[in-house]
Amino acid sequence: MPEQPKHLRHDYKHFQAITTRWHDNDIYGHVNNVTYYSFFDTAVNGYLIEQGGLNIHDGEVVGFVVSSSCDYFASIAYPDVIEVGVRVARLGSSSVQYELAVFREGEHEACAAGRFVHVFVERASNRPTPIPTRLRAALQALA
Repeated sequence: MPEQPKHLRHDYKHFQAITTRWHDNDIYGHVNNVTYYSFFDTAVNGYLIEQGGLNIHDGEVVGFVVSSSCDYFASIAYPDVIEVGVRVARLGSSSVQYELAVFREGEHEACAAGRFVHVFVERASNRPTPIPTRLRAALQALA
């Protein structure tokens, strides 16, 4: 099996600190794999709300996750504090592909790395729509 490429802290543009919670651990004593997707959502949507002006409650445009994956390299467990690195790999007219990595606080190599794709749609119709200007500018800053 070929060796996984290293995912290093300096390769990411934005970081979101997240404190793991007691119930994030599974019976094996580490954060369950599905929880990483929650970390990804938290990091990306926090950035889009703060930097891109995304109005998740009643804005005209919302982002739907249409594809996602994650690779795991090292375990994390409660009470670890983690930092999720975010960068944009591809920015289209109505979609964006993010690359994300989970780091233990202060560590240089990622414990996990993932990717997901948002398609921006009109809330009323659920049909793809061009990414609004302010949101696009925030995403370009991560490219």
